[in-house]
Amino acid sequence: MSPKLLNVGFGNMVVSSRVVAIVTPSSAPMKRLKEGAKEASKLIDATQGRRTRSIVITDSDHIVLSAVQAETVTQRFISEDKPPSKG
Repeated sequence: MSPKLLNVGFGNMVVSSRVVAIVTPSSAPMKRLKEGAKEASKLIDATQGRRTRSIVITDSDHIVLSAVQAETVTQRFISEDKPPSKG
């Protein structure tokens, strides 16, 4: 069985089962988290040069920056977990 992937924008994907949190980047603690990940070489910038609108935190302490709103990424994450409806 192949892993479920979460689209974080512009064709960039993260393995859904590895996601710990999806947060907004506006608070000071999130900015510190981002800087710490950059120093530890665990920062993955998937924004394609656009403004960061959400941060995806993985269980391996990697931080993925996304240009997609946190709410949108969360909805994609939730819809990945639901089995397809029979209709």
